[in-house]
Amino acid sequence: MVVVLILLAAASRLLPHPPNFAPVAAIGLFAGAALGRRTAWLVPLAALLLSDAFLGFYHPVSMLFNYAGFAACLLLGSAILGPARSFGRFAGATLSSAVAFFALSNLGMWVSGYYPRTFAGLVECYVAALPFFRNTLLSDVLYTAALFGGWALLRSATRRPATESVRG
Repeated sequence: MVVVLILLAAASRLLPHPPNFAPVAAIGLFAGAALGRRTAWLVPLAALLLSDAFLGFYHPVSMLFNYAGFAACLLLGSAILGPARSFGRFAGATLSSAVAFFALSNLGMWVSGYYPRTFAGLVECYVAALPFFRNTLLSDVLYTAALFGGWALLRSATRRPATESVRG
């Protein structure tokens, strides 16, 4: 399952998609909630490294902040969705992961010097990134629901007996 998640996340970044519409954050949430700690870290970070090897590496500081944003998704999955799951926890974890990635990745853009290193530059950076937040949030909602929903369906399907009597 770990290899499949890594390949899925890496491929999603390589295939054409709208800006910031990829399942990496949702996969981080899922890995944090469903996998052991050592294995969970491997999923989003390996996927990012693998896809960045094809896409090309970029400013190291900005890259570090992006990776930290996805690592935050993993931590949120572990902390919020690991102990118990409910609609409220899914909604909170999904929104929190989108906000964490938005905050960290754009802070990285500002620290990297893409915007003036002033308070006004920081505000400008976050305001310029707002249109991308919509796609981030929409993809996180869609992919988190698909991953956890698919996993729940798979688990429930494998718990049923292979032969069930038909009542007529």
